Amino acid sequence: MKNILKHINSSLFAHLAKETLSTLRLNKLLPALLLTTTVTMAQEKISLEKAIELAKSNNIDLKIADKEIEKQTVLKKTAFQADPLQVQYQGGQFNSADYDHNVSVQQFFPLGNITKANRQLQEELTKLAEKRKALSTYEVEKAVTLAYYQYLYGVSIQKLNSELNEIYTKFLKNAELRFKTGESGNIEVISAKAKVKEIETQKAQLEFDLAIYQKQLQFFVQTDENVIPDDQTALQYVMVKEEGSSKAETLMTDFYQQQISVYQKEANTHKAMRTPKVGLGYFAQTINTESLFQGFTAGLQIPLFGGVNTAKAKASAISISQSQLALDKNKLTLNLQKQELQNNFEKQQKAMDYFQKEGLQYADQIISTAQKSYANGDLSYWSYISFLNQAIDIKKQYTEATHNFNQSAIELQFPTIKNN
Repeated sequence: MKNILKHINSSLFAHLAKETLSTLRLNKLLPALLLTTTVTMAQEKISLEKAIELAKSNNIDLKIADKEIEKQTVLKKTAFQADPLQVQYQGGQFNSADYDHNVSVQQFFPLGNITKANRQLQEELTKLAEKRKALSTYEVEKAVTLAYYQYLYGVSIQKLNSELNEIYTKFLKNAELRFKTGESGNIEVISAKAKVKEIETQKAQLEFDLAIYQKQLQFFVQTDENVIPDDQTALQYVMVKEEGSSKAETLMTDFYQQQISVYQKEANTHKAMRTPKVGLGYFAQTINTESLFQGFTAGLQIPLFGGVNTAKAKASAISISQSQLALDKNKLTLNLQKQELQNNFEKQQKAMDYFQKEGLQYADQIISTAQKSYANGDLSYWSYISFLNQAIDIKKQYTEATHNFNQSAIELQFPTIKNN
């Protein structure tokens, strides 16, 4: 869904940009266009916790899940299932030559544990609907978290772009000064101007990217408000440590165990349907047109051919075995998935450690030293550009490393749950 939404928005914004660029300067008008199309409504800054809370209250799938729970709760009232009331009229010469009348009423009621079995089955179905909602809630929480940090990634890219713009603007001023004093050729000025314009163009494109990320977050929160992450939120995702079984494993196990409980109660219901039903009746009739003669009847409905319910009970027992096998399989899959995600997380963690402890410091030192040396004339233009590119590449790698770390951490926090 996220990729589809991104593709749609990207196509729309690309079309708008193409039409605008044919007549207007990109670096001035695209931000204005973005402002009028995506920031018409005031943006509300919310925390991740608030975003998840809103998603849980607004999400249509969760509302549907609530209705399913409500439906199964209502169906508890169907546990007692009596047969339809039988009302019969008979008229004719069944006693003598006279025309007589007979009216009878009969009702059959279930015996044994069928009512109890039905009620227990319905209670388990209600619990199963609750377990399904818990799985859906888990997926919503994961989707919102990914979208939230995707937006923060866009913010970090914007900040990097602003930093690059500042660096190359200073570079342009130095190049223009050196050209005026005759210390360098015009090629340095042209190159610097081209780079500044490139960065300004990227800034406009990043504005659109950020708008796309905002709509993705808004889609998963499912609100009409233009919500965005709180700018006080750290760019690095912090995992919540879990003790014992993970939330994913608990949710998955609970779902399958509840499914097994449903099949067990279903088997009990089919077995209980093999018991007889008792019937009580009342009749009133005329004899030789004289009235009123009354009486009562009693009877049993005995399921002589109970093979159907026996087969259904056996089928439910097979379903129990299938659910247990599915649980075992998905536990194994989840454990292997978590190991893979853990390895990827540790890999991304090492990259983050390097950039935070050393890489960023190197980049800042390279930029600072190169700027001073170039301004003093101690560094050639091409050497200066080479050093700048090296430092900028380090900063870009750090931004990507942060994004990859967040993605791996969120995936590890919310591994995919199989429930089929």
